Amino acid sequence: MGGHSHWSTIKRHKAGVDAKRGKVFTKLIRDLTIASRNGGDPDANPTLRTCIAKAKESNMPADTIKRAIQRGTGELPGVNYEEFTLEGYGPGGTAILIEVMTDNRNRTVSEIRSMLGKNHGTMAEAGAVAWQFHQKGLLVADGPALDEDQLLNIVLDAGAEDMKQTGAGFEITTEITAFEAVKAALHEADVHTSLAELTYLSQNQIRLEEKPAEQMLKLMEILDDHDDVQKVHANFDIPDAVMEKVAASG
Repeated sequence: MGGHSHWSTIKRHKAGVDAKRGKVFTKLIRDLTIASRNGGDPDANPTLRTCIAKAKESNMPADTIKRAIQRGTGELPGVNYEEFTLEGYGPGGTAILIEVMTDNRNRTVSEIRSMLGKNHGTMAEAGAVAWQFHQKGLLVADGPALDEDQLLNIVLDAGAEDMKQTGAGFEITTEITAFEAVKAALHEADVHTSLAELTYLSQNQIRLEEKPAEQMLKLMEILDDHDDVQKVHANFDIPDAVMEKVAASG
């Protein structure tokens, strides 16, 4: 899993900065709108349920959530967004998968191609790197006095695929179909999760040190800050000390 959960922690830290709250809300609103195309009832739409939970965690007003859902279901007029993924290479030959949601495909592709080219990366052809990633559920359980054996029993009984201890706590991976059940089991057991999301993970990591590591994190941040980019995934493995340095400078 490499630096994935660490990068997610950095993003959460940066998302808490008031100056970026508008960008966070913009992306969450798009998520809600797209998810609600498959139905506006969160009880029958797990993806929408997850989006609503994320919006609430970011203190999005209930009326804003409601309007985003209504635009997705067609009850209110809205922008027609298109979802797709872009692929690229970063410093050290790292593979990058970029989830995009935009109302202007040509503009967005051109801008991201330029971002990659200016920051030690290149755009890749469709399918060139996507095969290295698998969609999974990822949760990070943390908090005082977590018992590893007890936690392992809870998540395995709920259908988790794997669990391992890291500096951030316990990283738990699931198949997509088991994500909601594992998340609910942790909630019922009063286990705090600092991260719970569906994401793309790669089992083959590329270790980056010093300059390439800094370049990679800068590229990730630049891409993540783009209004049309929903999520960025990469197969880098970077030392905790470098990660912490970036988080502290945010």
